[in-house]
Amino acid sequence: MPISSTIAPNRILFSMLRVSDLDTSIAFYRDMLGMSELKRETFPDAKFTAVFMGYGDLTKDAVLELTHNWENEGYEQGTAFGNISLAVDDVYALESFLQQQGVKILRPAGELQIVPSETGKKYTLAHIADPDGYRIELIQN
Repeated sequence: MPISSTIAPNRILFSMLRVSDLDTSIAFYRDMLGMSELKRETFPDAKFTAVFMGYGDLTKDAVLELTHNWENEGYEQGTAFGNISLAVDDVYALESFLQQQGVKILRPAGELQIVPSETGKKYTLAHIADPDGYRIELIQN
């Protein structure tokens, strides 16, 4: 039986990434991907800071939480994480800009050679790495 709409969650709030250097990560998501810092929460007793980055309204749009645990200098990425996907108007132009800025390109921009059987839609995308090595997928609108 499906969950009742009266008790079901109704919005994705945020996805959280643990980052090793908060300032470097904020600069990357702001300067390389155009996000804004929407909110910051510092928890001195628990020794961590959370910064919420995004493109819209924190109360209406899904955002990315960058969490820095003060006493941790790095993390090992697990194999279950896939990527963060961002919509872009011109994936080739963005890739060129990011490459000039020294951002690591994991998969150069291009059209996927495979298509979903349901829609037949062709996707044009690229994959990059953030400062902690998290994979970010850039999908052309």
